[in-house]
Amino acid sequence: MSLGQPAHTAPVRTAPAVAAPLPPVSPTPQSIGRSGTDAVVTGRVLVAADDRTDPAALDRLVRELRAHGADRVDVVAPGHTGPRGLLTVRLGPASRPDIAAALDGTNVPGHAEGYALRVTADAPERQVALGGTDASGQYYAVQTLRQLFVRTADDGWSIAGARVSDHPSMPLRGTIEGFYGAPWTPAERLDQMDFYGDVKANTYVYAPKDDPYHRDKWRQPYPSDKLAELGGLIERANANHVRFTFAVSPGASICYSDPADRAALKAKLQAVHDLGARAFSIPLDDINYTSWNCDGDRRTYGSPGRAAAAQAQVDLLNDVQRTFVASHPGTLPLQMVPTEYGDLDDSAYKRTLRAALDPAVVVMWTGTDVVPPSITNAQADAASKLFGRNVFVWDNYPVNDFGATSGRLLLAPYDKREAGLSAHLNGIVANPMNQPYASKIAVFGAADFTWNDRGYDAGASWTRATSYLAGGDDAAAAALRVFADLEHLAPTFGATPWQEQAPELKRRIERFWAEWSAGRRTEALAELRTYAVSVAEAPALIRGGAVQAGFVADADAWLDATELWGRATVAMVDAVAARQAGDQDRSQTLLAHSRDLQEQAGAVRVDPARNTWGKARVKVGDGVLDAFLVRSDVMLELWDVAGGGENLALKGTARASSVEGNLDRLAARHVNDGSTGTRWASGYGDGEWVEVKLATPARIAAVTLAWEAACAAEYRIETSDDGVNWTPAATRRPPSCGNDVIRLTSDSPVTHVRMQGVARATSWGYSVYEMAVYGAPVT
Repeated sequence: MSLGQPAHTAPVRTAPAVAAPLPPVSPTPQSIGRSGTDAVVTGRVLVAADDRTDPAALDRLVRELRAHGADRVDVVAPGHTGPRGLLTVRLGPASRPDIAAALDGTNVPGHAEGYALRVTADAPERQVALGGTDASGQYYAVQTLRQLFVRTADDGWSIAGARVSDHPSMPLRGTIEGFYGAPWTPAERLDQMDFYGDVKANTYVYAPKDDPYHRDKWRQPYPSDKLAELGGLIERANANHVRFTFAVSPGASICYSDPADRAALKAKLQAVHDLGARAFSIPLDDINYTSWNCDGDRRTYGSPGRAAAAQAQVDLLNDVQRTFVASHPGTLPLQMVPTEYGDLDDSAYKRTLRAALDPAVVVMWTGTDVVPPSITNAQADAASKLFGRNVFVWDNYPVNDFGATSGRLLLAPYDKREAGLSAHLNGIVANPMNQPYASKIAVFGAADFTWNDRGYDAGASWTRATSYLAGGDDAAAAALRVFADLEHLAPTFGATPWQEQAPELKRRIERFWAEWSAGRRTEALAELRTYAVSVAEAPALIRGGAVQAGFVADADAWLDATELWGRATVAMVDAVAARQAGDQDRSQTLLAHSRDLQEQAGAVRVDPARNTWGKARVKVGDGVLDAFLVRSDVMLELWDVAGGGENLALKGTARASSVEGNLDRLAARHVNDGSTGTRWASGYGDGEWVEVKLATPARIAAVTLAWEAACAAEYRIETSDDGVNWTPAATRRPPSCGNDVIRLTSDSPVTHVRMQGVARATSWGYSVYEMAVYGAPVT
């Protein structure tokens, strides 16, 4: 059949004589190299397909050809002979004779979802062979071909002369919509299915905590409109070779021994099976296993506890696997999330699961913590031994539904998962943010890693992710990278963030201060100003139309704040340059302007918020950008006194009224160690304090506090010249946890600076990542 314009043959373009490097392909293929010169896309293209060709792969192939220069696409039988010189694309099983011949020895992986691809341009027939080991392999071959289109010198299109042999390293790859807070909308989920197809992710687990029919109302059938919505989502998932996995979480109220509850659970699964779902999960996370929900469970399993809870869960899961999953042909093995999901400690609970759970059931594990800073091969191997099978990782990144992520987008690359995990895991699904489009940067990397963990490069993948979001627009992609660097911090549930904040900006600022101290001030100012301008201009470039509209909407408040912080930084750099040039009046004007912009930036809020943390102050480059602005501000204020301010706390000694749990990792010395990856935390009292004794007496111009989620509702900054008698210098009542800047006006030298708590904002104590004291020593 013919798809497209009336029959005619467009002029045939000639391929370039010298082959350029192959374009990057994501996920990174297992093997890719040059097969020869590029194949020009002719005005008319033949696609050889038959009834063994995957319909979704064929549809995507035709769309890509038409988008890249083919005015007419004819789908023909494999034996069809067309006019000489036309591009022919062969799509189907790798074993099909015409595809096998066109692959010409290219290795066909003996692996599910694998494929081989070969582009030939220097033979009598200009052709592309796309051979899959199965239907998904065919689809993924087309997704690779999509990335091999390159522009010709005359503004046409060609296909890079590549030879690819490829397959996924992990069988399960994708996401779990498992966060607390506002679930994604139907339109957002449909877009996610298309995205997963593009990045060769094959798994989506539907498990939004705030869908009442998933958890609290699990016994109740979905209303008809919700069922129709799920049916449309399953259809879109299937079209992208994504396994829609339906999860029901009954653990908070189920009576494990009650046949009626088991029947209700299976009926819930059956309703979604009828819509086309063939994968199911029963998460039993975030529930209490020290009490029963019914007297029947006490009679059946005895007193509540770890072993008893595990046995009750095993009975339920084995029943579902053996009487529901196994009785529905084509249904994949049942998945489950254990109540003990985030450690490597053996227990009666894990021993029971290991001994009694049906071997077919897939067990999920989050790593060594709820949000693990890393996952190693040794840890994965230990987890698999604990549960008696290779585990399936529920990776809580880039999810931002917990307190430490308040006011944050998490846009760092997917990182710190060790190469080789494919030998120890069933797969990995990332738990995204409430913001689905902003989640794509990290999910893109997770898909890349799970496809080829040994070939994964976090930095290169992050760059490709921004290019994907920008539709290939170089300027917009560069702006996204500047913006994402400012949203790089990745908190954990522990004291140390998983990834640091703004590493590129931090590198540039550190270089600026080094150059400044070395006397190369004009050059240092010019270089930093260029980057500050790029920060200020990034939001407009991101909003310019090339970047996916959903990302722009997700990041709206953060883009507003970034523009203001960027402009404040440009003004501050210009203020320093003016003071350096001797124009004090202009310097003061620019300094005042920067302060005003900083105040505006600090006032930006996420409102309304999709996240459980609600209305919150937007965090942009915090701990890096604001620290530079404070230091520069102090330097200008103390210019004639010391030639510049410095963080005097770094050379001081910290002391505190208490330390939470007497834990060394939360000791007072961490409050002035120069790292936002460590913190001090107090005991649980309103009157707790932390102080820094300075190395020498100093005039103090400003104090900054980088709060963790356990911050103060009210506190005072106090100073002392002897460490005994204290003078209140400022009182603050911050509207939310974040970075506070407190400017002081006294000219009297002091030796000690203290944060004195007045009232806590949480039931915890006070927790401060870093306390900085800016000023000039007095000799």
